[in-house]
Amino acid sequence: MELFHDIYMGFSTAILPTNLLYCFTGVLSGTLVGVLPGLGSPTVLALLLPITFYIPQDGALIMTAGIYYGAQYGGSTTSILVNIPGEATSVVTCLDGYQMAQKGRAGAALGISAFGSFIGGTISVIGLMFIGPVVASFALRFGPPEFFALAFLATVMIIFLVKGSKLMSFISALLGFFIGTIGLDYVSGIPRFNLGTVSLMKGIELVPVAIGLFGITEVLVNLEHKLTERNIFKTNIKGLLPTRKDWKESILPMGRGTVIGFLLGLLPGAGAVMASFSSYIVEKRFARHPERFGTGTIAGVAGPETANNAAIGGAMVPLLSLGIPTNAVTALLLGAMLIHGIHPGPFLIKDHPGTFWGVIASMYIGNIFLLLLNLPLIGIWVKILKVPYRILLPLIVLFCIVGAYSAGNDPHDVLIMIVFGAIGYLMRKTGLEVVPFIFAMIIGPIMENGFRQTLLSSRGSFATFFIHHISAALIGVGFIVILISIFHRWRPKLNRYED
Repeated sequence: MELFHDIYMGFSTAILPTNLLYCFTGVLSGTLVGVLPGLGSPTVLALLLPITFYIPQDGALIMTAGIYYGAQYGGSTTSILVNIPGEATSVVTCLDGYQMAQKGRAGAALGISAFGSFIGGTISVIGLMFIGPVVASFALRFGPPEFFALAFLATVMIIFLVKGSKLMSFISALLGFFIGTIGLDYVSGIPRFNLGTVSLMKGIELVPVAIGLFGITEVLVNLEHKLTERNIFKTNIKGLLPTRKDWKESILPMGRGTVIGFLLGLLPGAGAVMASFSSYIVEKRFARHPERFGTGTIAGVAGPETANNAAIGGAMVPLLSLGIPTNAVTALLLGAMLIHGIHPGPFLIKDHPGTFWGVIASMYIGNIFLLLLNLPLIGIWVKILKVPYRILLPLIVLFCIVGAYSAGNDPHDVLIMIVFGAIGYLMRKTGLEVVPFIFAMIIGPIMENGFRQTLLSSRGSFATFFIHHISAALIGVGFIVILISIFHRWRPKLNRYED
């Protein structure tokens, strides 16, 4: 009965007219972001973070969450019509979605993508509703040692589970930890690494860093290419409602995609990208005719598009229940919560129950909005795809400058944004991962505080971390992940030595 009361409280918050407007604005903005290749939800979330300062905390979180899952819907449109993924999570949709469009079935591909996204997103929210409170109640046992251990484990998983070089991810995380230490020391009050300037005594804020790393960097990367109009495949978009045959071929891929997406969404470093690719691989193995994949089979669209939306509900579980982000977008959502004085974690349900359940309820409503928006507005999205980059990129730069300045009305923030835009560009070129950097910058102070509070209370004894069973288990799992990663790295060399 208590669960139904909490759900009722959440919908009471979500259906307030202002919150409905923020939810609609978020999912519409997210869809627009997904439609336009080269932007991405992290970029727009970074740009819109300053706006959330002037929005009530419930509305701000509802809107930013809407951008997150709304972008997954829009990304499939460009994959199917242009063969260019609007989001990284829609890369695999290009394989069969664009082939369906070339066969005159663009409408069916877009329709099954929208319905699959709705089903995966809705069911994953139900999973979040049941699992989130359980995880949060367990985390109420956490003290400083447990929070340090949890942050340590999350950092290890972010570093060792992201794609790319583990060494580069480690270096990126170290840089993020360093940036997070700039400013006044929480314990002693002594300025650290502020270069003798007053403006850096407050530390480096998340908003200008995020806008630089995602917004300015995207502009610089896109300037490397010719700013030409995109070649949109011209076809009559009809038959948006899937046929009975389409549903028969898609219903099982949708079910498997929902499970795969939700479970992988729980893992740091996995998320929607891995979920969509994993779903495609699973469907190809389950198919009676795997050779048809890549030639325009509807299961190749239904499974991945369901999985990438289901992963969002999974990613929200550790974010809301433990305060641990699993990717760049949830890291920015964590930043938005901290900006509004909300500390996600086990005390979120206790201290802000209306916010916790309101965000979950809004995700139900937002998925309905997205289903109603995507099918009728396909024609408008196609026209938006024709906006040339020579118009789009200057507008993004303008929004970046306004957003960075309005965050604190400090011109130094604009300079910080420019500096981190250049740093982000260099990171792209050198292979440094942005996700570990932004993650470590946010989680670093939490990790440091847990570490120092534990040592202060135990008079410098490191044994405290291992006396507490939960912290010892979390640290142990972290070292196991490290050892497994090292083993997989050295196994090919060991095999060659044995041969």
